[in-house]
Amino acid sequence: MKILVLKPSSLGDVVQSLPVARLLRQHLPKATIHWWLNRELIPLLDGDPDIEAVIPFDRRRWATPSGWPEAVSTLQRARRERYDWVIDLQALARSAVFGWLTGGSYTIGLQDFREGAPAFYDRSIPRPSAQSHAVDWYLAVLRELGVPIHWDFEWLPVRSDAQTVMDSVWPDDGSRWVALQPGARWLNKRWPTDSFAELAVGLLHARPDIRVVVLGGAGDVAMGQQICRTAGPRALNLAGRLTLPTMVAWVRRCSLMVTNDTGPMHVAAALKVPVVALFGPTAPAHTGPYGQLDSVLRIDLPCSPCQTPTCHFDEPMACLRRLPVALVLEAACRRLGE
Repeated sequence: MKILVLKPSSLGDVVQSLPVARLLRQHLPKATIHWWLNRELIPLLDGDPDIEAVIPFDRRRWATPSGWPEAVSTLQRARRERYDWVIDLQALARSAVFGWLTGGSYTIGLQDFREGAPAFYDRSIPRPSAQSHAVDWYLAVLRELGVPIHWDFEWLPVRSDAQTVMDSVWPDDGSRWVALQPGARWLNKRWPTDSFAELAVGLLHARPDIRVVVLGGAGDVAMGQQICRTAGPRALNLAGRLTLPTMVAWVRRCSLMVTNDTGPMHVAAALKVPVVALFGPTAPAHTGPYGQLDSVLRIDLPCSPCQTPTCHFDEPMACLRRLPVALVLEAACRRLGE
């Protein structure tokens, strides 16, 4: 049997989808599993023990005429695979059309009507309930395919190459690390950088046994510099310096992550690293840290969650700016003491 999973983005969404691959492999051990994935995320799944091949998707390039030959070539290769199952966990027009064009024997996906994706499926699966988490919705697709659902698997297995980098560049000196994740794709999902810096100072004062590491991408470097400059020598800025596998290895080392609603938060949840998650415009019931929804901090406002990347409230970004440092510090110290 050949199976194609369509979940090209984003980092957090792909991480939340990985239980699907783990269970497919356990219960269909002879199956060949391929994954359609944004090119920049390929390092996350490169060498994954349950996925034989990653099919690259380059959204920006394929949107221009110069990228069309590459898109056609990729689709032709996918058609030659003659997939038995095509599982669309993205449920947007581009994924649904790509899946349909591969000519798989049976296509199943999420019943999400935003872009008409279910029109391209043989079967679409509704969200189990209005408050169901995204992970549970993805797993509901497997249930429809007769694949048993359980949690007897390793969500993110150790990558020996990333661990080797960790051990050589940042040897384990016995410190307890707290990861701070000040970035997020939407500006209105970011707790203020000044608040993160104040939190770092408070943590280091309250817990002399810990150190702070700031994680993030290239766009988060300046925030990391500000936080570490304020916090002092027990803070390490790694924003923009890590590959995806090494970032996962760093999260695995940490005792706690304080984070906005962003991809590394889902990495921490998958690794069962305790989190304190700061939510504003998005709905934690749907996209919060799986298994740790009680760790979410948010302010009740009539507009939150708005589920939009632009704030239109009279007091801009009040849903996060009103979240006091003292409350976050208390939650972080409590979780460190558990």
